[in-house]
Amino acid sequence: MCTYETAHVPLATSSAKGASGWFRLEQATVYLDHPVDAPHDHSLNVDFRRGAQRVAVELDPAGARELAVTILTMLDAAPVGLLKGIARDG
Repeated sequence: MCTYETAHVPLATSSAKGASGWFRLEQATVYLDHPVDAPHDHSLNVDFRRGAQRVAVELDPAGARELAVTILTMLDAAPVGLLKGIARDG
């Protein structure tokens, strides 16, 4: 069963590396759906885009959760002042 829930995250000051090299990103689209390539019934899919340029990621649910925790852990571990303008919880 698919939820059809999709989140869009603006990423105007971020970059990705695709088949043609580095490019600026406009947004990430995140959704839970059937993967195209990953060997799972469902995956957390993230599409990083700028116009027609795209980098797609299909993560197994456990890996997606671990990645999310790790990203937050790394941001929270950064020295105060290093990430200007980034709010911290806790």
